[in-house]
Amino acid sequence: MSDEDYAPVEFWTALLRGWSGRCPRCGKGALFSRFLKMQSHCPTCNQALEPYRADDAPAYFTIFAVGHIVVPLVLIVERLGQQPPLWFHALLWLPLSVILALYLLPHIKGAVIALLWAHRIAAPKPSSGGLDNNSP
Repeated sequence: MSDEDYAPVEFWTALLRGWSGRCPRCGKGALFSRFLKMQSHCPTCNQALEPYRADDAPAYFTIFAVGHIVVPLVLIVERLGQQPPLWFHALLWLPLSVILALYLLPHIKGAVIALLWAHRIAAPKPSSGGLDNNSP
């Protein structure tokens, strides 16, 4: 199927499809072949996904989100819990932070890929030559 065979996709629809790990164009094909390994093409609609590389953005957004969830909770427990010992904080917040990060990272990565797809922001193609071809 070609691009003409698919109806235009609204921005929020594409974002929600990416969040759920689905192709932003058709919503049926899986975006990832493994935990965070993006497929080069959608298995359903054959949309090229490889040009839409998320790079480090999902990791930064995940750290930002986890920090904004965990830090207020730490402060609430510290205040209301009458300053519990450090081992209690480590036992509670370290696993929670890891679980939140592992849950959010693929969702955020899918949403970033869908955002890039919706705005047609593809990564530049690498040059076929060596270093700078214009140098003397």
